[in-house]
Amino acid sequence: MEYSGKEKEPAQEVRTVHRDSSSTRLREVQVTGVAEVSSPADRASLRVSVSNSKESVNEVTNSVSRRLEYILQTLRQHGIRHEDTSLRRFLHHDADMYHMNAEVLVSFSDFEKMEQICSILLEKLDKSVCVGKPRFYHSPECLSQLRQHACVLAVENAQQKACKVSQLLGQSLGSPLLVREEETKERRCEEEEEEEDGVREQASAYLPHIPTVTASSQVSVSFSFRDKIRKKL
Repeated sequence: MEYSGKEKEPAQEVRTVHRDSSSTRLREVQVTGVAEVSSPADRASLRVSVSNSKESVNEVTNSVSRRLEYILQTLRQHGIRHEDTSLRRFLHHDADMYHMNAEVLVSFSDFEKMEQICSILLEKLDKSVCVGKPRFYHSPECLSQLRQHACVLAVENAQQKACKVSQLLGQSLGSPLLVREEETKERRCEEEEEEEDGVREQASAYLPHIPTVTASSQVSVSFSFRDKIRKKL
């Protein structure tokens, strides 16, 4: 359809696509929809390392094993599953001393529970035990749900746009004919924006950074126009 005023103004054009078939001409409207969804990391890994040096193998092994047993017992008491922990040990000899290094790697989905365990280990164990800073990350399940949510919202936005277009044209929106995801992206915000307040900037240096992922989706959707039913006289 084309409309022009009396004066010489640029023509405004609205298109509807007509697809010919053997029996009917299909009227439809094609629109695009875009959406973005963000989510913080849902998992965290924590490294707890133990090291000691003794003059004999038995002494260093017993010393490290006692600390490891206390760490593992603390994890079990807080409901941490065995499959969410891994343990490594390494023994080596240097001159007249035996050195043993051990590491417990724990995966958490409950960040409050992780903070409680860190506090207990730091309070109860000596300097031979080092509790590292947690590393936050997104699980594959979280990323998959994020992408799906962005796509669904993009389709909803396209449907709302098509409804407004159909109302503007005095038409009734029918069923969707085609839904196609044109583009999907993920953007990782690893770095926080620079803080203006110097005090807040100094405080944030001691807090672990929780990364955020933003998923975006662009879809193209075609809807049919319903035929108006003519009332019989």
